Amino acid sequence: MNKKKIIYIILIILTIAVFLIFISKSMTKKSKIGNNMDSQEIVDYILNINSYSAKVDVQINSNKTKNKYILLQEYNTENEYVQEVVEPNNIAGVKIIRKDDNLTIQNTELDLRKIFENYTGLEDNSLDLCNFINDYKINPNSQFEEKNEQIIMKTVSENGNKYNKNKILYIDKKNIIPTKLLIQDNNKNTTIIIEYKEIELN
Repeated sequence: MNKKKIIYIILIILTIAVFLIFISKSMTKKSKIGNNMDSQEIVDYILNINSYSAKVDVQINSNKTKNKYILLQEYNTENEYVQEVVEPNNIAGVKIIRKDDNLTIQNTELDLRKIFENYTGLEDNSLDLCNFINDYKINPNSQFEEKNEQIIMKTVSENGNKYNKNKILYIDKKNIIPTKLLIQDNNKNTTIIIEYKEIELN
């Protein structure tokens, strides 16, 4: 067997070995995002999501009323957050787009579009999952516990809004997805309930 054939065989073996190592690492990563993750790893996974899309049921409680909405939410890697109203029908199609310091409100049904530059309230959007994540990371007293196959993450917002003070995120430990976010005022009365009917994390 000449040297060229030996080198060719060695190259093939090395290529196969590299491919097998890559496949092995890939499968290990996928299996890790599942039942093998402990509570801390799941919390870390949630805190490090880059983007998500979701269909949510939202209930907003005030002193005398309870308003219910169905929304589509999306957050992407370009720091753009999009929220579109599905129900109630009278405001269906209203879309709120936040990116950096700008807020755009659109109505796809009526073809209306308005841009607000340097919008100062962008950081206080309690319906946004990423808003919860930021609060959790900032507050040194944030904590989590495991209960009934769920991981419950708790934090307190430091934005000064007394109606959106305490935040509690429930995560399905088996599927590793958020199921519900509760937002409470400074007296721990629930002001907002967000239920994640469909969600995809990236």
